[in-house]
Amino acid sequence: MEVAESPLIALAETCERHVRYSRDDIAAFARMTGDSNPVHHDAQAAQRARHGEIIASGQQTTALMIGLAASYFSRADDGHPRELLCLNFNFSFKAPVFAEQDLLLRWRVASVEWNVKLGGWLAHVDGTAGVAHAAPAVVGRGTLLVKAAA
Repeated sequence: MEVAESPLIALAETCERHVRYSRDDIAAFARMTGDSNPVHHDAQAAQRARHGEIIASGQQTTALMIGLAASYFSRADDGHPRELLCLNFNFSFKAPVFAEQDLLLRWRVASVEWNVKLGGWLAHVDGTAGVAHAAPAVVGRGTLLVKAAA
C-alpha cells in the first residue's frame, strides 16, 4: 500500500452535516422508498414497538450520510475539482433515530492510497450519525475513488 499526500483528499480529513427529521419527514421518506413498516408512520404501532415512538428508517440516515460523502469529496470549491465514485458502503444500526432530534452526520478519512490501476486515490472513510453526548445511532465505512476532474 502506497500512502502519499494529495490535494484532493487527506488522511484524517472530515466532513459534517447537521440534520433533523420531523415525523412528517420520516413518514414521507418511508412512503417514497416503499418502507411500509408502521413504526415509521403510525404513532400507535410505534408506541407498541420496542422503541415506543416513531423512528426513522435506517435507509433515511444512510442515504443522507452517503449524500454527504458524495457531495463533500466531489467538491471543487477549494480550487481542486474532483471526480468521485462511491465504491462501497457498509452500515450498522446501533440505536434508533427519533423525530425532532438534532443529528450530526460525520465522515473521517481513515486511509488514502494511490491506485495505479484505477488512476485515482482510494480512500477508506469511517462515518457516524448520532445525537450529541450519546453513542452513535449509525456507524458506517465506505470506500471512495477520488480523481482530479478532467
